[in-house]
This record gives sequence, C-alpha cells and structure tokens, in this order.
Amino acid sequence: MNKWKGMWLVVAIAIISILGACSAKDNSQSAAQSEHIEPAQSETTEVTIDNNGTTQVYTEAPKKAISLNQHVTEIMLALGLEDSMVGTAYLDDKIYEPLQAAYEKVPVIAEQYPTKEQVIDSEADFLYAGWKSGFSEKGVGTPEELETLGIHTYLHQSSSITKPTLDDIFMDIRNIAKIFRVEDRGEALVDQMTKEVDAVRAKLPQGEKELRVLVYDSGDKEVFTAAQNFMNELVTVAGGKNIFGEVESGWTTVSKEETVERNPEVIVVIDYGSQSAEDKIHFLKNDPALKETDAVHNERFVILPLSAASEGVRAAEAINILAKGFYPENF
Repeated sequence: MNKWKGMWLVVAIAIISILGACSAKDNSQSAAQSEHIEPAQSETTEVTIDNNGTTQVYTEAPKKAISLNQHVTEIMLALGLEDSMVGTAYLDDKIYEPLQAAYEKVPVIAEQYPTKEQVIDSEADFLYAGWKSGFSEKGVGTPEELETLGIHTYLHQSSSITKPTLDDIFMDIRNIAKIFRVEDRGEALVDQMTKEVDAVRAKLPQGEKELRVLVYDSGDKEVFTAAQNFMNELVTVAGGKNIFGEVESGWTTVSKEETVERNPEVIVVIDYGSQSAEDKIHFLKNDPALKETDAVHNERFVILPLSAASEGVRAAEAINILAKGFYPENF
C-alpha cells in the first residue's frame, strides 16, 4: 500500500510541475506579445488641446510640421523636434545660437510666409504660427481651410493676447510638448527658463524705485512703442517700469511731447529690419525733442533683438540683457 501511495505522490508532483511550466511559458509569451504589440501610452493616448478657445484633438503626434515664425521655430527646436519638421519660414534676425545646428537640419521653404501650394507640396500635417497674420488669407490660409486639407494648426497663444506673461509662454511650450508627446522635454525647458529668470531676479535691487523705461521700436515723427505686449512683462520682470504700460494696446504710437514729459531714464531699442539699432540710437541722440530725456542725456540705451523680445525661449535671456542694462552695478 505504501508503495502505491508513493507512486501516486510522484505522479502528482510531475503533473503539477508540467502545469506550472506551461503556465509560466504562457505568461512569458503573453508578456512578450504585450511588449511587442503595445506601443507607449503617450503614442496611443488621444491629446486634447485648447488653442485660443478652440478645442483641438490629436490622435497622434504630427510628423511633418512647419513653423511659420522665428520665435515658434525656436520653441520647436528647443524641444528637439527638428526631425518632426519638414519646413520653417520667416526669420526676424539670426537664429538663436544654441539652436543653429538643429535649425540647419530643417528646410527653409520661404523667406516670409509660404504659399498654400508650398504647404500642400510639403505634405505638412501641422502648422505652427507665432502671429495671427500666419493664419490669414495673406498668410497660408485660415485654420478652417487648412483643417479641410487634413492639416492641424496651432496659433501661439501668448502672442495673441493682451498682457502676456512668462506663464503664458510656459503654457504654449507645454501645449506643443504635449501635442508632440515630449512632455518631459517641455517641463525641462520650462524649469530651465524659470531658474534663469529667478537667478536674474535675485540680483535686482530691493526696495528701490523702478527705473522709467521707454521701448523704442521705430518712428521719427512719432514714437512707436510697447504698451501691454510682452515687452511690458520683460521690462517689469527686469526691474523697470514701462512708461506707456497703462495704454490698452499691444504696440502703440505716442507723441514725442508725451514721451519727453514722461522722461524715460533708459531706452530699450528693438533691433530688427533695415534700420540698425545704432542708426536708431543716432536718431534719438539728435532729435530736438527726444534728446532732452534723461535716457539720452546719460546715453542709457539697451539693445534687444526683436526675436528676443518675442514670446519664445529667449525670454530668460531677454530679461538678463535688460536687467544688466538697467542695473549694471548689480551684475
């Protein structure tokens, strides 16, 4: 009897071992199949974005993007998205130096806005405009027209609102990172910019009256200046006070008399186009009215490239340039 009991025990153990091995094999195969078939969650999850009040749904990351203005081009490059771009357009000045190598990998399809035909020929699936003019009849077409062609559009929100802040730029960066499924890169870029701005803020004088600042874009009969656009935020964060910051407009035209009355202590000269910053400063020094301001008397000028004055990745650098110009003794 004991002999049979022992034999059945051996058989039972053998059966359990075989079943266990089969189960392990099945589990192993299931895991392997799962790893092989299932793509990453970020690639399969539908992404919904609110862009200037319009809800946009992306079932996958764009693969053939075109950037239509320099500051949004630089955002895409800073996020490492050059391999997802089939074109770029409309430079204001030199591309940001740290991004030059990445920029050279992307075809420049137009000096200004490309035509709708150029966009179609490129087989683009995503267009990113920095300014409202990009998505107009004079630009590449309206978002509605482009959507019928299967092309997603994104209009940079921080360049489309009044009183944009650094947080508005960060929201744009996060939105683009989310659309292209590179959220980690977006957060890293926002963190880097935040740290750079905080480092500048730490050096600013505390408890002192803010410097009166004029932003001079252009104009000889009148002054074309910044009011409540992003330059107002840059000047404020850098420790200055925009003397026309209360005017409810983005850019605005003011009289020389009003400018002299408000008497700026520093003039920020926006550098772009055919008229150099040096030529603008020469004009300011020799204008009968404007040369009477404290800024011109003391030759306190700060030159800022237009691309750095826009709502892009150079915001931290722009604040650093302005703060050094406002309070050189602190840097």
